[in-house]
Amino acid sequence: MKAVSIVVLDGGALNPGDLSWSALQQLGAVEIYNDTPENLLVERATGAEVVLTNKARLRRIDLDHLPRLRYVGVVATGYNIVDVNSARDRGIVVTNVPDYGSDSVAQFVFALLLELCHNLRAHTTVTSSGEWSRSSSWSLYQGSLVELAGLTLGILGFGRIGRRTAQIGDAFGMKILASSRTASDLPPLHSFRWVDLDTLLRESDIVSLHAPLAPGNVGIINKERLRQMKSTAFLINTSRGGLVVERDLAEALNQGQIAGAALDVLNDEPPAPNNPLLSAKNCIVTPHIAWATKQARSRLMSIAVGNVAAFLHGHPTNVVD
Repeated sequence: MKAVSIVVLDGGALNPGDLSWSALQQLGAVEIYNDTPENLLVERATGAEVVLTNKARLRRIDLDHLPRLRYVGVVATGYNIVDVNSARDRGIVVTNVPDYGSDSVAQFVFALLLELCHNLRAHTTVTSSGEWSRSSSWSLYQGSLVELAGLTLGILGFGRIGRRTAQIGDAFGMKILASSRTASDLPPLHSFRWVDLDTLLRESDIVSLHAPLAPGNVGIINKERLRQMKSTAFLINTSRGGLVVERDLAEALNQGQIAGAALDVLNDEPPAPNNPLLSAKNCIVTPHIAWATKQARSRLMSIAVGNVAAFLHGHPTNVVD
């Protein structure tokens, strides 16, 4: 029996060399590319029955040229990179990985937040440059330092990652507000309220974004919404870059409308050198790494390979609508 042809279009971010593809290779004849530019996608996927993709887009025009394709496995939670309607029309099954990195992303939220609160980079520089050694002070701190206990953490989007972020904030002694399309049970936190978005923005000391990039959420954090926030507030985005109007946020930071922001995601990745957030006042930008702990990537690969195996055995799981 001929082996199933499997192509991984962009496996480099998932596995830069510290994981093994062996479980996938047991399922068929596998070709793995670290990255696939748009102009090479059809050429590389031609003849494939199974394609795995993380960020490489599969549009209608691409699917039109892949007649043997039966399955697309999105090696991520968000699947807007695939034209799902076109895939459905062609009988192509599309799956995703709904949950693999909640702990890692929530942990990273607080890595960003604690940097905003304590400015570790600046204080390390003060020490390594010799400034502290030259000082007469036993405690040399730069600017105001912020304690989290008693502050209000507002979470926009209360799925798995939002809830995990709330649990960590609760452990820090923070009050938790949440705004979500579906406000169901009250989580077992010391201080929690469901609120609308306007209330969340007005009352929160930290706003953390965890909403999907659905049509109604594009640019939801814009000039008007930023004006509702406290001047002392921080904004954190580890969800999707498109939730934020970047120029509006840069202006708000530079004009002191809010105190700081930390983002692990941008509209365009990698960003253009002139992206206004790269030079905005008190703005931390990291290169989309919240998801990328080895533990989370290992879970991601395991679930993605399991999705392929389930499909090949006739019982697909994690199929997207």
